[in-house]
Amino acid sequence: MTQRGRNLVLLAPAGAWFLVMLVVPLTVVLIFSFGERGAAGGYVPAFTLDQYANLPARWTAFKNTLILAPVGTLAALLIAYPLAYFLAVRADPKWKTLLLVLVIVPFWTSILIRSYAWIFILGGRGIPALLDWIGIGGVRLINTPFSVLVGIVYGYLPLMVFPIFVNLDRLDKRLLEASSDLGAPPWRTFLQVTLPMSLPGVATGCLLVFILLMGEFLIPALLGGGKVFFVGNALVDLFLQSRNWAFGSAVAATLVAIMLVTVTAYMRLIRRLGAQREDVSLM
Repeated sequence: MTQRGRNLVLLAPAGAWFLVMLVVPLTVVLIFSFGERGAAGGYVPAFTLDQYANLPARWTAFKNTLILAPVGTLAALLIAYPLAYFLAVRADPKWKTLLLVLVIVPFWTSILIRSYAWIFILGGRGIPALLDWIGIGGVRLINTPFSVLVGIVYGYLPLMVFPIFVNLDRLDKRLLEASSDLGAPPWRTFLQVTLPMSLPGVATGCLLVFILLMGEFLIPALLGGGKVFFVGNALVDLFLQSRNWAFGSAVAATLVAIMLVTVTAYMRLIRRLGAQREDVSLM
């Protein structure tokens, strides 16, 4: 068997899985998006663009998703990077494993239970009650964009921490020592050595969190209280309650298209930054 044949054999299981679990469902959704809703709901075969013309009816869901998903990703990055840096560079090696386990611990509990915990913390008997006790009344946190942002950052923070940690943990510490020996202050060492070297981890973490947030529905449903909802919540309503499969498929296809464009642009930006970093290192 030739090398090409061996490669095809090795790729066959993954290719079959990709075809059955991704390509076929997306093809079905795309076909459904050009159909119509039946009299009793569901899908009726047709070829019309009416479903796409009706997309502005779900503009609020798209707006919330396209604002809170990037903001949540950025907020998770700003919190996760210092934590990952501390774990990889500053933490005592004998405590590093324990600290990593503490980062993982929230994943051992259902996201549903964790979200209900935040409902209590941000609800009337939580932080607002404490603020009212010290004389700051009228503060409402639950069922707001802020509460949804807190929930998604808390829920997806570990997914941002670990790629950055792995990248920083592999960083050659001699580069940091060399930068310090050459008289560079800590902030310059961070900007010129640590941050550029950790960009692959940052890119991976941001990509993981952003893609998952674009399809999120549970956290907005619980912490948004029906007032702050994502496209995922709209899809649940269209497919399970309204039974408008054609319109739901059009919304889903549009969301996938937006994600593909965004992720492609993001990856091109990361490659360009990586190429610039290599050019600078070769100079």
